[in-house]
Amino acid sequence: MEVSTIIAAAVALVVGVVISFFVMVAALGKRRRRMLREVEFEAENLKKEKILQAKEKFLHMKSEFDKEVAERNSKLSQAENRIKQKESTLNQQTGELQRKQKEVDAIKENLTNQIELVEKRIDEYEKLRKEQIEKLEALAGMSAETAKNMLVESLKSEAKTQAMSYINEVIDEAKMTATKEAKKIVVKSIQRVATEAAVENSVTIFNIENDEMKGRIIGREGRNIRALEAATGVEIVVDDTPEAIVLSAFDPVRREVARLALHQLVTDGRIHPARIEEVVAKVQKQIEEEIVEVGKRTAIDLGIHGLHPELIRMIGKMKYRSSYGQNLLQHSRETANLCAIMASELGLNAKLAKRAGLLHDIGKVPDDEPELPHAVLGMKLAEKYKEKPEVSNAIGAHHDEVEMTSLIAPIVQACDAISGARPGARREVVESYIKRLKEMEDLALSYPGVLKTFAIQAGRELRVIVGCEKVSDQDAEQLSFDIAKKIQDEMTYPGQVKITVIRETRAVSYAK
Repeated sequence: MEVSTIIAAAVALVVGVVISFFVMVAALGKRRRRMLREVEFEAENLKKEKILQAKEKFLHMKSEFDKEVAERNSKLSQAENRIKQKESTLNQQTGELQRKQKEVDAIKENLTNQIELVEKRIDEYEKLRKEQIEKLEALAGMSAETAKNMLVESLKSEAKTQAMSYINEVIDEAKMTATKEAKKIVVKSIQRVATEAAVENSVTIFNIENDEMKGRIIGREGRNIRALEAATGVEIVVDDTPEAIVLSAFDPVRREVARLALHQLVTDGRIHPARIEEVVAKVQKQIEEEIVEVGKRTAIDLGIHGLHPELIRMIGKMKYRSSYGQNLLQHSRETANLCAIMASELGLNAKLAKRAGLLHDIGKVPDDEPELPHAVLGMKLAEKYKEKPEVSNAIGAHHDEVEMTSLIAPIVQACDAISGARPGARREVVESYIKRLKEMEDLALSYPGVLKTFAIQAGRELRVIVGCEKVSDQDAEQLSFDIAKKIQDEMTYPGQVKITVIRETRAVSYAK
């Protein structure tokens, strides 16, 4: 009984499930058909919308195309009108040219006839001229060629006389005005350049706070001072001078390195050989950077552009070089300004003259110091670093070691002399200065016929007085040349020395 009941329940359950399944399938099919109808409806609407958009776009493109075609047609019409106008103009010009060509042909034919007539008349004139010349030759008793030669010689002589007179007048006038104009230009140049007098020594004084620091600088058994001297190449003199140490060296760069290194070591307080080498290396690098910076600043101050970096570094090195006590950078800046002013007064290129003036002593600061005169070495450096030929020649010629090929060269030479010769610019040790002047006078006195010699203008001029009975005028010129050559070959001197030989004839009588 229970089994049949379970079976009946199971069958009823299965039948219910099947009926539910079919009911759900029917519901799903109905929903699916409804969704399909909705999708089809939306697709139809979308299709209609796209068709409308396509039609609108087509109409828009068609209108633009029609507009573009209309514009092109308009342009073509305008072009056709212009072409027609040009054709009409060309036709008119062609007709005008044909008319003018006919006129030219007529003129040409007329000229040809006139030329033929002139040629006939020229032939007749030549015949008449020859007949007249033959008659004149018969009357004068000489040929026309002889008479012409006599006339030419007479005119030549007269022209030479007039030319020499004119040349002498020009030379005299030039002599009268040249000195005046030259002095005026030089004075104007000097007035417009103001500079400070700079004197450098071969020693530098380093001040310290107390004498106890001297012992630390010397170190145990002198190891610190030996390390410092070996690293810098400077002689360090520690004596009884209170609160001061003397740094001695001919090279100002080395002295500056030693001074800055000592300053850092004393400020830091750590003084030993390893620290000394480290500080010196650091200071040397700082000095190199400062040299480049000084060179750049100098070029900018003077308005000089386009210099090679190596030339800029050499200009910076001039700050630590001196020439007879005059700071080389200050001297070069002063010479550059003088050159620019003088070139402006003479109507020359002031910028090129200023460039040559700044670089004229560049041969004094090379790294390798070859055995060449500084002017020639400076010229070679300028050529190496692509300076203009006028600048290179002015550098090489400012001591007359090469021939001057431009007007800038004598300007640089003159301005170099002006800068070096002004009072306070340069100095020499008094003993060597006196010795040099004495040797110069003795050298001139060694020649026969010389009575007295005087070195004047700080040794820049040597006046030689000779006896008139022993030395003639021609001998005086030769004597001046010989003394100048001997001084040039045997002596060392700044700038140049002028030798003036004075020969006087005196007649003395006594009234009794």
